[in-house]
Amino acid sequence: MSQTVSPQVKSSPADLPRVLGASQATAIVVGTIIGSGIFLVPREMMQDVGSSSLVYLAWIVGGLLSLFGAMTYAELGAMLPYAGGEYVYLRGVYGDSTAFLYMWTWFAVAKPASIAAVTSGLARTLGVFPAFHWLSAHVPGLPLLWSQVFSIAVTWLITGLNCLGIKKAGDFQLVFTVLKGILILIVAAFCFASAAGSWGNFATGVPSAMGGFNGFMAALIATLWAYDGWNDLTMVAGEVRRPERSLPVALIGGLFIVGVLFMATNAAIQYILPAARIAVSERPAVAALSVVAGARGAGFVAAAMALSIFVTLNGTIMSGARIPFAAARDRLFFPQFAHIHPRFQSPSTSLVAQGLLSTVLLLFLSQFQQHFDLAVFAEWLFYMLTATTVFVYRRRHPEYRRPYRVWGYPVLPAVFVLSAAVVLVSSYATNWKVSLLGTALILIGLPVLWLVRRRYGASIRTV
Repeated sequence: MSQTVSPQVKSSPADLPRVLGASQATAIVVGTIIGSGIFLVPREMMQDVGSSSLVYLAWIVGGLLSLFGAMTYAELGAMLPYAGGEYVYLRGVYGDSTAFLYMWTWFAVAKPASIAAVTSGLARTLGVFPAFHWLSAHVPGLPLLWSQVFSIAVTWLITGLNCLGIKKAGDFQLVFTVLKGILILIVAAFCFASAAGSWGNFATGVPSAMGGFNGFMAALIATLWAYDGWNDLTMVAGEVRRPERSLPVALIGGLFIVGVLFMATNAAIQYILPAARIAVSERPAVAALSVVAGARGAGFVAAAMALSIFVTLNGTIMSGARIPFAAARDRLFFPQFAHIHPRFQSPSTSLVAQGLLSTVLLLFLSQFQQHFDLAVFAEWLFYMLTATTVFVYRRRHPEYRRPYRVWGYPVLPAVFVLSAAVVLVSSYATNWKVSLLGTALILIGLPVLWLVRRRYGASIRTV
């Protein structure tokens, strides 16, 4: 029997219920990935490469690299379908210290920063509407903007929804992800149906673009940011029904859906706007619909962006809380984080702590970019490390049951690992101060691990 099954649970702490189906799991992938990126990054990409064909090449390469990562994670997730995702895979190969540093980074830096970035982006998007102009004003008597207060309120609204149980949060994700997809297709249809469009726009360029290899790499990193979030599903793998089937279907199928929606949106924008106009538009999708339908069209796109960001926030909050929960179950973190709400069966302590950390960031940092820069470096470091574990598991544990095996092994996982390394090098080269800060914040976890071990003793194995 040991030759056909994955590692079994060796102790019996309470488990979170498996209540998410394949459709909800797919909605987590699609809904978390599609945020504001597709509406915003065409500008940066056009400035970087200067031509429609190279913009599309960057979208295709970025999508394929993300797909290679998702396929690699699908094998790991189907083999080890437990709460915490990457934390579980890293601990099985690299041990407690590496797994703890991953958990610490996500808990203390990456997830709170991502939540703060998403909510700040939502406030910035809603600021387009006259009814929300007050968001840019200061709170009387306090060194805060109303946008910060709004972002904090939204953070706690979605945190509260997730405290009510992942089934409710999963249903919310499914319904609004479908609505999000419909709105994106409506935007594309309006553009292609407009007499203001021209296929000739696809042949235009931007002579002043960065160009060359550096320009293409900058555009590629922008696409990877737009595709980011596909890994979040593995963090809630312990709550997915039939994970051996649902996880690969959701990860791979979800990325295909995202790729289609991204390419359709980008094509619609380029059909309406020439390259030079895209390169100077702060919100290219809004500018395109302004041409097609005036102010009402711009408002429609802004509303679609706001809904898209809102759904992304739900997926981000849902997934982030499962990582400290998994570590606490293994006695690698404070045991309070392993608490499961007796009525709603949610990791309520982890969710509340995550909300508090996000609130701290939102109180002291008011700019979207400040939050985003904190998260990027750490994410790609651990994407690279996690992807390497598939090689080790294949060699050390051929007896583990693998309902899904990554196609193209070992080439496709190796390509993803090398690509993640390139992103890290580029991150250090272009933003070394933030990268060094990210490294320092990761290493701060070592004394925290020492404190946890001293107080609670040796860790245990739950998987």
